[in-house]
Amino acid sequence: MRTVASLHKYCSTLAELIRLPVAPLRFNASLEPRHVPEVYTQFTRRHPRYKFIRNKTLGAALIDIGTLGTREKYLDDIKGKNNGAHHAARARKRGYVCTEIDRNAYVDDIHDINISQDSRQGRPMDKAYTEKREHFDVLKNFRYYGVLNSAGKLVAYATLGLYGNFGAFSQLMGHRNNDGIMHLLIVDVVCRQIDEGTLQYIMYDTYFGAQPGLRQFKTILGFRPYRAKYSLQ
Repeated sequence: MRTVASLHKYCSTLAELIRLPVAPLRFNASLEPRHVPEVYTQFTRRHPRYKFIRNKTLGAALIDIGTLGTREKYLDDIKGKNNGAHHAARARKRGYVCTEIDRNAYVDDIHDINISQDSRQGRPMDKAYTEKREHFDVLKNFRYYGVLNSAGKLVAYATLGLYGNFGAFSQLMGHRNNDGIMHLLIVDVVCRQIDEGTLQYIMYDTYFGAQPGLRQFKTILGFRPYRAKYSLQ
Protein backbone atom coordinates (compact mmCIF):
# COMPACT_ATOMS: atom_id res chain seq x y z
CA MET A 1 0.00 0.00 0.00
CA ARG A 2 2.82 2.37 0.83
CA THR A 3 4.38 1.79 -2.59
CA VAL A 4 1.08 2.41 -4.37
CA ALA A 5 0.48 5.57 -2.32
CA SER A 6 3.98 6.83 -3.05
CA LEU A 7 3.56 6.16 -6.76
CA HIS A 8 0.22 7.97 -6.77
CA LYS A 9 1.77 10.98 -5.01
CA TYR A 10 4.67 11.00 -7.48
CA CYS A 11 2.32 10.88 -10.47
CA SER A 12 0.13 13.63 -9.01
CA THR A 13 3.14 15.86 -8.41
CA LEU A 14 4.46 15.20 -11.92
CA ALA A 15 1.08 16.06 -13.45
CA GLU A 16 0.96 19.27 -11.40
CA LEU A 17 4.44 20.24 -12.61
CA ILE A 18 3.54 19.64 -16.24
CA ARG A 19 0.49 21.91 -15.93
CA LEU A 20 2.48 24.83 -14.51
CA PRO A 21 2.49 28.04 -16.56
CA VAL A 22 5.77 28.75 -18.35
CA ALA A 23 7.79 31.87 -17.56
CA PRO A 24 10.55 32.94 -20.00
CA LEU A 25 13.31 34.35 -17.77
CA ARG A 26 15.96 36.18 -19.78
CA PHE A 27 19.39 36.96 -18.36
CA ASN A 28 21.08 40.07 -19.77
CA ALA A 29 24.86 39.82 -19.36
CA SER A 30 25.36 43.52 -20.12
CA LEU A 31 23.90 44.39 -16.72
CA GLU A 32 27.01 42.96 -15.03
CA PRO A 33 29.22 40.94 -17.44
CA ARG A 34 30.93 38.82 -14.77
CA HIS A 35 28.17 38.20 -12.25
CA VAL A 36 25.09 37.67 -14.46
CA PRO A 37 26.52 34.72 -16.47
CA GLU A 38 27.64 33.12 -13.20
CA VAL A 39 24.10 33.27 -11.83
CA TYR A 40 22.74 31.91 -15.12
CA THR A 41 25.05 28.91 -14.70
CA GLN A 42 23.87 28.40 -11.13
CA PHE A 43 20.21 28.54 -12.10
CA THR A 44 20.55 26.15 -15.04
CA ARG A 45 22.90 23.49 -13.65
CA ARG A 46 21.55 20.03 -12.95
CA HIS A 47 19.41 19.71 -9.83
CA PRO A 48 21.49 18.16 -7.00
CA ARG A 49 18.87 15.46 -6.33
CA TYR A 50 16.93 15.16 -9.60
CA LYS A 51 19.56 15.05 -12.31
CA PHE A 52 17.08 15.06 -15.17
CA ILE A 53 15.90 18.61 -14.44
CA ARG A 54 17.63 21.97 -14.11
CA ASN A 55 18.25 23.56 -10.73
CA LYS A 56 15.57 26.28 -10.58
CA THR A 57 13.30 25.24 -13.42
CA LEU A 58 10.28 23.38 -12.04
CA GLY A 59 8.28 25.27 -9.45
CA ALA A 60 10.13 28.57 -9.57
CA ALA A 61 8.31 30.91 -7.14
CA LEU A 62 7.41 33.99 -9.21
CA ILE A 63 5.16 37.02 -9.28
CA ASP A 64 4.30 38.14 -12.80
CA ILE A 65 4.43 41.86 -12.03
CA GLY A 66 4.35 42.75 -15.71
CA THR A 67 0.69 41.73 -15.96
CA LEU A 68 -0.31 43.47 -12.72
CA GLY A 69 0.28 46.97 -14.07
CA THR A 70 -0.07 48.86 -10.80
CA ARG A 71 0.86 48.37 -7.17
CA GLU A 72 -2.85 48.74 -6.34
CA LYS A 73 -3.61 45.59 -8.36
CA TYR A 74 -0.87 43.68 -6.53
CA LEU A 75 -2.07 44.83 -3.10
CA ASP A 76 -5.64 43.94 -4.07
CA ASP A 77 -4.50 40.42 -5.00
CA ILE A 78 -2.96 39.86 -1.57
CA LYS A 79 -5.49 41.70 0.59
CA GLY A 80 -7.59 40.13 3.33
CA LYS A 81 -6.90 38.98 6.86
CA ASN A 82 -3.73 36.93 7.18
CA ASN A 83 -2.61 37.78 3.65
CA GLY A 84 0.53 39.72 2.78
CA ALA A 85 -0.96 43.21 2.46
CA HIS A 86 -2.65 42.86 5.85
CA HIS A 87 0.59 41.98 7.61
CA ALA A 88 2.55 44.69 5.79
CA ALA A 89 -0.01 47.32 6.82
CA ARG A 90 0.19 46.08 10.41
CA ALA A 91 3.97 46.59 10.37
CA ARG A 92 3.58 50.14 9.05
CA LYS A 93 1.12 50.96 11.83
CA ARG A 94 3.75 49.83 14.32
CA GLY A 95 6.24 52.34 12.99
CA TYR A 96 8.33 50.23 10.61
CA VAL A 97 9.45 51.62 7.26
CA CYS A 98 11.08 49.96 4.26
CA THR A 99 13.77 51.81 2.34
CA GLU A 100 16.79 51.29 0.13
CA ILE A 101 19.91 51.01 2.28
CA ASP A 102 23.68 51.13 2.16
CA ARG A 103 24.53 47.89 3.92
CA ASN A 104 27.86 49.32 5.05
CA ALA A 105 25.95 51.80 7.21
CA TYR A 106 24.30 48.90 9.07
CA VAL A 107 27.14 46.42 9.59
CA ASP A 108 26.33 45.85 13.28
CA ASP A 109 22.58 45.58 12.73
CA ILE A 110 23.04 43.08 9.90
CA HIS A 111 25.27 40.92 12.08
CA ASP A 112 22.71 41.07 14.90
CA ILE A 113 20.02 39.86 12.49
CA ASN A 114 22.21 37.08 11.11
CA ILE A 115 23.02 35.62 14.54
CA SER A 116 19.57 36.17 16.06
CA GLN A 117 18.64 32.56 15.30
CA ASP A 118 20.74 29.41 15.33
CA SER A 119 18.78 27.94 12.45
CA ARG A 120 16.28 28.99 9.79
CA GLN A 121 13.86 26.77 7.91
CA GLY A 122 15.21 23.79 9.82
CA ARG A 123 18.80 24.34 8.75
CA PRO A 124 21.73 25.64 10.82
CA MET A 125 22.89 29.10 9.86
CA ASP A 126 25.69 29.02 7.31
CA LYS A 127 29.10 30.11 8.54
CA ALA A 128 29.08 32.95 6.04
CA TYR A 129 26.28 34.53 8.07
CA THR A 130 27.54 33.85 11.57
CA GLU A 131 30.92 35.49 10.94
CA LYS A 132 30.69 39.27 11.09
CA ARG A 133 31.45 41.13 7.87
CA GLU A 134 32.96 44.57 8.20
CA HIS A 135 32.38 45.57 4.58
CA PHE A 136 29.89 44.69 1.85
CA ASP A 137 30.57 44.98 -1.87
CA VAL A 138 28.01 46.77 -4.01
CA LEU A 139 27.04 45.25 -7.37
CA LYS A 140 25.51 47.60 -9.90
CA ASN A 141 22.76 45.12 -10.83
CA PHE A 142 21.65 44.72 -7.22
CA ARG A 143 19.25 46.67 -5.03
CA TYR A 144 19.58 46.60 -1.26
CA TYR A 145 16.57 47.14 0.99
CA GLY A 146 15.94 47.22 4.71
CA VAL A 147 13.19 47.60 7.27
CA LEU A 148 13.87 50.11 10.05
CA ASN A 149 12.00 50.34 13.33
CA SER A 150 10.84 53.63 14.83
CA ALA A 151 14.28 54.09 16.43
CA GLY A 152 16.07 53.72 13.08
CA LYS A 153 17.48 50.26 13.83
CA LEU A 154 17.63 47.79 10.95
CA VAL A 155 15.44 44.79 11.76
CA ALA A 156 15.27 43.07 8.35
CA TYR A 157 17.08 43.29 5.02
CA ALA A 158 16.90 41.96 1.49
CA THR A 159 19.08 41.89 -1.60
CA LEU A 160 17.42 41.80 -5.01
CA GLY A 161 19.46 40.86 -8.06
CA LEU A 162 18.34 42.36 -11.38
CA TYR A 163 19.23 39.93 -14.15
CA GLY A 164 17.24 40.89 -17.22
CA ASN A 165 13.47 40.70 -17.46
CA PHE A 166 13.34 39.43 -13.90
CA GLY A 167 14.72 40.11 -10.46
CA ALA A 168 15.45 37.49 -7.81
CA PHE A 169 15.80 37.77 -4.05
CA SER A 170 19.18 36.39 -3.01
CA GLN A 171 18.89 37.27 0.70
CA LEU A 172 15.89 37.80 2.96
CA MET A 173 16.74 38.01 6.64
CA GLY A 174 15.10 39.53 9.68
CA HIS A 175 14.53 39.33 13.39
CA ARG A 176 11.76 36.93 14.31
CA ASN A 177 8.76 38.81 15.66
CA ASN A 178 5.05 38.99 14.99
CA ASP A 179 5.02 42.52 13.63
CA GLY A 180 4.90 41.62 9.92
CA ILE A 181 8.33 43.06 9.08
CA MET A 182 9.18 40.42 6.47
CA HIS A 183 5.81 40.88 4.79
CA LEU A 184 6.42 44.64 4.69
CA LEU A 185 9.88 44.10 3.21
CA ILE A 186 8.70 41.93 0.33
CA VAL A 187 5.50 43.87 -0.36
CA ASP A 188 7.37 47.16 -0.52
CA VAL A 189 10.11 45.79 -2.79
CA VAL A 190 7.52 44.30 -5.17
CA CYS A 191 5.57 47.58 -5.24
CA ARG A 192 8.73 49.54 -6.02
CA GLN A 193 9.56 47.25 -8.93
CA ILE A 194 6.02 47.54 -10.27
CA ASP A 195 6.34 51.32 -10.12
CA GLU A 196 9.65 51.24 -12.02
CA GLY A 197 8.15 49.04 -14.72
CA THR A 198 11.40 47.46 -15.94
CA LEU A 199 10.82 43.85 -14.81
CA GLN A 200 8.35 41.18 -15.86
CA TYR A 201 8.89 38.79 -12.96
CA ILE A 202 10.18 38.71 -9.40
CA MET A 203 11.52 35.40 -8.07
CA TYR A 204 11.73 34.09 -4.53
CA ASP A 205 13.69 30.87 -5.07
CA THR A 206 11.56 27.76 -5.65
CA TYR A 207 8.10 26.80 -4.48
CA PHE A 208 7.90 23.04 -4.02
CA GLY A 209 11.27 22.71 -2.31
CA ALA A 210 10.23 25.05 0.51
CA GLN A 211 8.95 23.82 3.85
CA PRO A 212 5.18 24.23 4.37
CA GLY A 213 5.52 27.39 6.46
CA LEU A 214 7.74 29.11 3.91
CA ARG A 215 5.54 27.94 1.04
CA GLN A 216 2.52 29.49 2.74
CA PHE A 217 4.50 32.69 3.34
CA LYS A 218 5.29 32.92 -0.36
CA THR A 219 1.68 32.21 -1.30
CA ILE A 220 0.15 34.97 0.83
CA LEU A 221 2.62 37.42 -0.75
CA GLY A 222 1.49 36.55 -4.27
CA PHE A 223 4.18 34.12 -5.44
CA ARG A 224 3.04 31.21 -7.59
CA PRO A 225 4.86 28.17 -9.04
CA TYR A 226 6.02 28.31 -12.68
CA ARG A 227 8.15 26.34 -15.07
CA ALA A 228 11.04 28.66 -15.82
CA LYS A 229 12.72 28.69 -19.25
CA TYR A 230 16.05 30.48 -19.05
CA SER A 231 18.05 32.21 -21.74
CA LEU A 232 21.23 34.29 -21.69
CA GLN A 233 21.65 37.33 -23.90
